[in-house]
Amino acid sequence: MDLGHVFQVVLDILRDPSTYQAMLRISTPLALAAIGGAFCERTGVVNIALEGIMLVGAFSGALFSYYALNSWGLSESVAPWIGVLGAVTMGMLFSALHGVGSVHLRADQVVVGAALNIFALGATGFLTQALFGVAGATPRVASFDPIPIPLLSKIPFLGPVLFDHTPIVYMAIVIAIGGQYVLFRTPIGLRMRAVGEHPKAADTVGVSVYRIRYLGVLISGALGGLAGANLSLESVSQFSENMTRGRGFIALAANIFGKWTPLGSWLSSLLFGFAESLKLRTQVIDLPPEFILMLPYVLTIVVLAGAMGRAVPPNAIGKPYSKQ
Repeated sequence: MDLGHVFQVVLDILRDPSTYQAMLRISTPLALAAIGGAFCERTGVVNIALEGIMLVGAFSGALFSYYALNSWGLSESVAPWIGVLGAVTMGMLFSALHGVGSVHLRADQVVVGAALNIFALGATGFLTQALFGVAGATPRVASFDPIPIPLLSKIPFLGPVLFDHTPIVYMAIVIAIGGQYVLFRTPIGLRMRAVGEHPKAADTVGVSVYRIRYLGVLISGALGGLAGANLSLESVSQFSENMTRGRGFIALAANIFGKWTPLGSWLSSLLFGFAESLKLRTQVIDLPPEFILMLPYVLTIVVLAGAMGRAVPPNAIGKPYSKQ
């Protein structure tokens, strides 16, 4: 293996704007799920179920888009938006199960989340075969095309990196900035953080701990469902069994590395997206394919090992609350 050639190939990849365009695109489902996890865990509820929520969102997005086009007679441009609406709604409903188990019944939050992940994997696989008559994947569905922003997309280098994407990619950027503002600059954000740090004190001043925790769980479900819709309606144009492939757990790592903040979660997701982008681009290099495929997962372990000592979680995270 010629190290000089490998170095030159890597340098060319790093200079290519398509590398960073792919980074932003690949990081979007991770960022949305991680931001949802930040809202949920800021209220004190651990959300291990992000993987399952994303899977339900991906399936629901493809399902609603398929029926909107083929059964309801809607146009190919409208059907994907129906898919997004279905994905967000089903993500919230599925996440509500997590709320019932973790908030209302005060069960172990990690166990509830793990159970929902297993249920989502089995249910989406079963429904794919039951509804479409084939195992493994749905038929092709109506999906989103990239929407270049006029003028801005023509800017050298930055244009294709930032301004030539599909709708949910743009939405993720807005949600990251807006979520940061909501969580740290609004009364509802203050209540969410208070419930995650000192639920008894928040309850004493009239804040409903149960309602705020349910709100965090539902926001997590909505954003996790949107993350799943990005996979089935933008990354590809169909749902395939277990198509999340661990992204929900990587989103959890991004949330921790981002210190439980929406903007930090988005920036952390860019790091994982960059690793995945490099994995795809460096396949031309004469390296063992197993080494290239493991890059994003090794990065997840390294980031978690490095961040766990410095990232301080909300004080009441994972602790069921019982009103006295």
